[in-house]
Amino acid sequence: MTPIAHRLTGKHALVTGGGSGIGRAISRRLAAEGAHVTVLELQAPAAEATLAEITAAGGTGRVATADVSDTESMRAAFEALPRLDILVNNAGIAHVGSVMNTTPADLDRIYNVNVKGVYHGLHFGVAKLLASGGGAIVNLASVVSKIALQDRFAYSMSKGAVLTMTLSVARDFIDRGIRCNCVCPGRVHTPFVDGFLAKNYPGREKEMFAQLSAAQPIGRMGQPDEIAALVAFLCSPEAGFITGSAYDIDGGVTLLR
Repeated sequence: MTPIAHRLTGKHALVTGGGSGIGRAISRRLAAEGAHVTVLELQAPAAEATLAEITAAGGTGRVATADVSDTESMRAAFEALPRLDILVNNAGIAHVGSVMNTTPADLDRIYNVNVKGVYHGLHFGVAKLLASGGGAIVNLASVVSKIALQDRFAYSMSKGAVLTMTLSVARDFIDRGIRCNCVCPGRVHTPFVDGFLAKNYPGREKEMFAQLSAAQPIGRMGQPDEIAALVAFLCSPEAGFITGSAYDIDGGVTLLR
């Protein structure tokens, strides 16, 4: 069996939204397992910070600056890739609100990044994977792809679309060497959570963090590195018999539904 540290040696990976949070953890993990990682971000400094961590740890990679919601921006980013073996569609944004207070502008903003952004990754990425003889795709969905959480109307819509796009691509390319899966995280402690608490609960951040953590059946939030470990497995040859699957990694949220 290939040691974990070398599972992805020689592979070329691209991670959208790889400059922070879960995307940064995934980029680091894939590089640690031997992949050459393209960190795709809207803002170059964020991608460069991730790349600096990768190279400091002995890994290799490059930066690609692109807006996942923009077709031509994504076309150019994928055309610049020498090859592609692993695609991780991670970039996404959040929204809190019901159908009543979600505005058309809110819906468009979520759709453009979370749905159209994943579409762009798949549209240009599948062609690149086929040119390399196949490969692995992992999309970042969410527990709200499967269950209902209060005030997550637009976000749930977008992540439900990620799940169904995953199934469709898995089915269409199962006989052409491409595997496509998604992961469905529960609440994960990222800079977004810290920013949300600071904005909405100034002075009560620790109290509210404890409440959000306790709301997970396992008693805490997930960590980005835990999501990254699952993604790396699904990208590896050890997951060669897995496609069209949606993996819950949610601290037991769906267990109690």
